[in-house]
Amino acid sequence: VQLQASGGGLVQAGGSLRLSCAASGRTFSRYNMGWFRQALGKEREFVAAITWSGGTTYSADSVKGRFTISRDNAKNTVTLQMNSLEPEDTAVYYCAARDRYTGNSYEYWGQGTLVTVSS
Repeated sequence: VQLQASGGGLVQAGGSLRLSCAASGRTFSRYNMGWFRQALGKEREFVAAITWSGGTTYSADSVKGRFTISRDNAKNTVTLQMNSLEPEDTAVYYCAARDRYTGNSYEYWGQGTLVTVSS
């Protein structure tokens, strides 16, 4: 599966952004999806995930209550709605896919989209 992330940009603290990830190549509902981020000089970290059906979601403590992950299997997209953004959310955001039948880890990654939050 190929993944294309978009929606990043520059926003002031307290603002919102909506990231999208478009998937192509295989049946989208085969995959559990996740969002990760990597700030400059830091390790990549988990942000949020959603199961193949959309029935269950997971979020990092640092974004709980502010970020919401969702998916539309008819449109082959997964979305990360980010509200109340903080400068600490500045990072390159990546979407990733994990095969629900065979994947023990996220095997497929998008190219990343940069989110910059100014104070």
